[in-house]
Amino acid sequence: MSKLTSVEILGAGPAGLYTAILIRRLLPHVQVRVTEQNPEGATFGFGVVFSDRALEFLKADDPETHDLVTPHMERWQNMTLNLPHGQVTLDGVGFTAVGRLHLLEILTERARALDIPIRFGTQVADIEELDADLVVGADGLNSLVRRTLEDSFKPKIEYFDNHFAWFGATVPFDTLTQTFIETEFGPMNAHHYRFQPDLSTFIVECDDKTFQKAGFEGLSEVDSADRCSALFAEALQGTKLITNKSNWRQFPRLWCESWVSGHYVLLGDAVHTAHFSIGSGTRLAMEDAISLVHALASHDEVDTALAAYQAQRPPVARKIVDAANTSATWYESFGEKVRLAPMDFAYDYLMRSGRLSDERLRQIAPKFAEDYAAHKAVA
Repeated sequence: MSKLTSVEILGAGPAGLYTAILIRRLLPHVQVRVTEQNPEGATFGFGVVFSDRALEFLKADDPETHDLVTPHMERWQNMTLNLPHGQVTLDGVGFTAVGRLHLLEILTERARALDIPIRFGTQVADIEELDADLVVGADGLNSLVRRTLEDSFKPKIEYFDNHFAWFGATVPFDTLTQTFIETEFGPMNAHHYRFQPDLSTFIVECDDKTFQKAGFEGLSEVDSADRCSALFAEALQGTKLITNKSNWRQFPRLWCESWVSGHYVLLGDAVHTAHFSIGSGTRLAMEDAISLVHALASHDEVDTALAAYQAQRPPVARKIVDAANTSATWYESFGEKVRLAPMDFAYDYLMRSGRLSDERLRQIAPKFAEDYAAHKAVA
């Protein structure tokens, strides 16, 4: 395969836009274009969350974009667990959040400032329409690139049992909060955090038995929001949830054995998914972009660069994806755990991904670790 002179990117989410930005920065001689099937400004959901240290990768690799994004982020240093029998504060578990649409607007503006052409509202029916030395599939879970070359990418997709719906709330929650409630239908959970001063993300989750008993399957988006507003009335302070494609779904567990096929390459949700409970999906997508473009910048031949990307990136991403899957599995049985004492529940929650040792816990959340040790001493 020859040297890289042109790149077509399918998908104008964070993965696709950031890939284009990095190509322009690191490979200024390469022609790059982004094509997106949806109109500009169309997105689902509300805010996206990062751990408080997650954006260090962006600061190190692209300080200009980092400086554009960070002033618009909400920040907090603790996390809160609201439980049926008490509340626990987890110190040191800091996060940042930004509106998904706002992030896309910032990245779009940055791309345009770098003279990157972006075609919104453009449907591609056949990937052969994208004539370039390299075609990047950043086109999400339903990726046309992956589906067209499925035999090469070898995807495996399964779905977690729990159901979830991604709402918004007008309550600006102080921290990232997990609210666990017991209802007449069964146990339910909400992941909620502010992503701008007056708005928050509010993701409601429940197991299949609760989902069916509550009748969510037959409800409209608005009626579903109203029912969840009533169920979580205390956390929502009596306000109503707002919707934006807030349909009930089951989270997909996607992983592709290969990320490269000829001059086609995948990244972001097109090649893997990471459950929202550890807040790493957008970070992973942007780190995929960094890995891919650095590989392209470090090798003269496209095929050599893609081989390097295939060798280097999946093992790193797999660790985070596996942790996310483990975390998601924990949520499938949270209804059994809410009967624990609040401190025991909180400890079990913190340890859910399998990445945290007791020693590490004492380092990142010293106050909770001290309180938990005192709780166990008298238990």
